Amino acid sequence: MNKVFANADAALHDLRDGASLLVAGFGLCGNPENLIGAVARLGTRGLTIISNNCGTTNDGLGVLLQARQVAKMISSYVGENKEFERQFLAGELEVELNPQGTLAERIRAGGAGIAAFYTPTGHGTVVADGKDVRAFDGRMHVLESALRADFALIKAWKGDRWGNLVYRKTARNFAPMMAAAGRITIAEVEELVDVGDLDPDAVHTPGIYVQRIFQGTAYRKPIEQRTTRARPVA
Repeated sequence: MNKVFANADAALHDLRDGASLLVAGFGLCGNPENLIGAVARLGTRGLTIISNNCGTTNDGLGVLLQARQVAKMISSYVGENKEFERQFLAGELEVELNPQGTLAERIRAGGAGIAAFYTPTGHGTVVADGKDVRAFDGRMHVLESALRADFALIKAWKGDRWGNLVYRKTARNFAPMMAAAGRITIAEVEELVDVGDLDPDAVHTPGIYVQRIFQGTAYRKPIEQRTTRARPVA
């Protein structure tokens, strides 16, 4: 059961125009940098991308927006990406904005095989327009559908050859639920180890959810907003 690929380009060999992608990351934290770069090189277009946001104007998923490879974004946050904002306001990009918790639960439901769920979040706002609304325990709830995608692009700290993954701190963000909701889940890892080298109790995503894995290279790990504090004078 060898799931190891040589690199991102090899792991994305069957990506086609019009595909849907779940892409992990929060801002620029936890972005699958190698996989995003490979999608850019492949030049596939008409993509639907499900991600909390779309990186920044020149980093993360923003490079795919700049190249006009994205047809639709399903997100919760426009963020620091001026090109995302421009394309959205100009009607050049279809955007489905979700409350962040709703987006997370839609993805989790997709991975759990739950078709839809009711949530009170968004009731009485434009989020509820055109959706079924029902009362539970005296409170109105909005029906939200689950999300799945053709591919889930995940970045982890460590992984083994069977696809068991360990994330590091905040970089875990949306990755575990996305890994479960992808029909084909591709994981890039900073360190690829042999089976048995990971503590089973430390595994965040079991290998059963991962179809392809490779060791990433040349990570930049850019910071979206760098805030520093002046050091005290000695």
